Amino acid sequence: MSPAERTRTLRETLPPYRVILHNDEIHAQDEVVQALLASVPALSRGRAIEIMLEAHNAGRAEVLSCPLELAELYCERLRSYRLTVTIERA
Repeated sequence: MSPAERTRTLRETLPPYRVILHNDEIHAQDEVVQALLASVPALSRGRAIEIMLEAHNAGRAEVLSCPLELAELYCERLRSYRLTVTIERA
């Protein structure tokens, strides 16, 4: 099986989902950055700031794209900080 076929098979088996952070008027920007860093270990501080600013300015921002089970885990972690987060198919 070629690498392209393996990638296609993996995407069919574990399709990607987006974790979306929505802006709110409740949390301070630094609280959102801290919640992102604590909830999604793969994020750098710089990327967490970019996500927070995009959500603040555009109303929503993609945190990351990953298989559904991981997306649900990250979503629940972020919700534990009372952030508004949704999941959508990528």
